[in-house]
Amino acid sequence: MSRFFTAPSSAHLNRRGFLAATGALTLATALSACGGGDDTSGGTSAEPVGQADIDKAMKTPTELTFWTWVPNIDKEVALFEAKYPAVKIKVVNAGQGTPQYTKLRTALKAGSGAPDMVQIEYQAIPTFTITNSLLDLRPYGASALKDRFVDWTWSQVSGSKGEVWAIPQDTGPMGMLYRQDIFDRHGIEVPGTWDEFAAAARKLHKADPDVYLTNLAANQAAAWHGLLWQADAKPYVMSGRSDITVSVDDDVSKRLGAYWGTLAKEGVIGVEPDFTDSWYAGLNKGKYATWLTAAWGPVFLSGSAKATAGKWRAAPLPQWDAAKPSSGNWGGSTTAVIRATRNPIAAAVFAQFLNTDPASAEMFATEQFFFPATKALLADESFVGEQSPFYGGQKVNQVFADIGTTVNTTFQWPPFLDQAATDWTETVGKSLADKTDTVRALGTWQSRLTTYAKTQGFTVHTS
Repeated sequence: MSRFFTAPSSAHLNRRGFLAATGALTLATALSACGGGDDTSGGTSAEPVGQADIDKAMKTPTELTFWTWVPNIDKEVALFEAKYPAVKIKVVNAGQGTPQYTKLRTALKAGSGAPDMVQIEYQAIPTFTITNSLLDLRPYGASALKDRFVDWTWSQVSGSKGEVWAIPQDTGPMGMLYRQDIFDRHGIEVPGTWDEFAAAARKLHKADPDVYLTNLAANQAAAWHGLLWQADAKPYVMSGRSDITVSVDDDVSKRLGAYWGTLAKEGVIGVEPDFTDSWYAGLNKGKYATWLTAAWGPVFLSGSAKATAGKWRAAPLPQWDAAKPSSGNWGGSTTAVIRATRNPIAAAVFAQFLNTDPASAEMFATEQFFFPATKALLADESFVGEQSPFYGGQKVNQVFADIGTTVNTTFQWPPFLDQAATDWTETVGKSLADKTDTVRALGTWQSRLTTYAKTQGFTVHTS
């Protein structure tokens, strides 16, 4: 699978942003738009659909519409159509992230124009389950797929009552890419803890003021959430459909804020916006000795920092507790079925096939360079054993596969993530950029987000 380490597709460039910038309706409007009430079952009971009904549906001429931004996904779709020739899939690129989700909400509210299936990030699932917009896939056999996927991904697609809202497709467990040559030049060992990381940042920048150990982008709310995830923070906890606990300035968050805020104030890490011309130049010229990124990062970097080929290596994130390895996630998406579909059986079978068929799953890794969500592919020696010249022959896939087993399974997202990201950038992110009090900025973020949630009809609790 050498193609996994070729230049990344445009999907990876876009995925680095906070892809779940999904606009939130007021709670009252959202509930009324999808029928209201307290039913969170997605309009279906958990009673299984019989195999005879499934067989009949898959032999009945049907056309399904699938909204997805994944490039060249027609190749995976063709595998499904070859197995089920009566079912045709119309693939539509309705935009990525915010554009697609905006169009989807508009179609759902209008009661027409929505697709049967839709590409959706893990982070965005609560935005649509709270409006009863997604189909519970349990009756169509989805529950039996649980053990095929990395544990934390299944918790991301599952509801509080056991619903299965989507099928995992790819992931983004976070690790650290680092410049072995810069580490060797300055006698720096790969930091195993965040204390060691801070010490290395100070040592490196003192020795060479033009080099920083890393860049924590002040515009990147996604990375911050990934670091919160690793630290076992619980910034958002939903209870029912209208109660949420918001804790973005609790003790765990303050520890994170004090840590990164101090390094930013000292000027020993960079804080410039990422995925800009300046940031790319910095990676190519050795301005940054590490990149704290996700499992899609290695492929992305090999295409955007070609001048540094052979100099990079991969490692897990430094740890807060070395005895309890942990990581967070940044990125990844799923296939969900819209509740209003007129062909729920065929749509549910498609969502499951697309992400569990071995050939399809492998194709996502080798054609679109997505990092797998299936345990089978992550245990496949031809995948994890691949040696990358860009990383000095290291088995980078294996590194991130191992990291994926340490991602916490309890992290939750709010149904108003777009606002959380905006408020983070204008408070915490700004404090990093301005080198002001990041812990204080966390309090401002908490206040703004709490106020916003209340205006949307949520009952807000704080820890």
